[in-house]
Parts: sequence; structure tokens; C-alpha cells
Amino acid sequence: MTLAFDLLLALALLWSGWRTLTTARLDQAIVLFIAFGLLMALAWARLAAPDIGLAEAAIGAGLTGALLLDAYGALRRRQDQS
Repeated sequence: MTLAFDLLLALALLWSGWRTLTTARLDQAIVLFIAFGLLMALAWARLAAPDIGLAEAAIGAGLTGALLLDAYGALRRRQDQS
């Protein structure tokens, strides 16, 4: 059962990474990046490295995702003013 979960997690990481890089919409890419970070945190937890998993969740998915969403919002506001 754990092997099936690990394979599913690996496939989800590959799929979300690929979709993040190839999507045409910036907002969708940001959301996929956040999802990738959360999946990566889960992968680190499965590899018995919970400290790295927590750092990935907090910094990689949380803080970086929030900054990217804020930058996207500022970009949209700037485009709407033009």
C-alpha cells in the first residue's frame, strides 16, 4: 500500500511540475506552484525528513506562494490602470 502511495505521489509531483512550467496563464501557474510545494512537503515527510518538509511547506508553498500571488495582484492592478 505504501509503494502505491509513493508512486502516486511521485506521479503527482511530476504532473504538477510539468503543468506549472507549461501552463499559459500566470495565475494558474502560481496555484500549481503552491500545490507542487505542498506535494513536495509531503514527499519530504514520507522520506523521514519532517524538518525539511515543514520548511518546504512554510517557505516554499506558503511564503513564496503568498508573495507570488501578491505580485500577480499588483501586476493586474497596474495593467488595469493603463
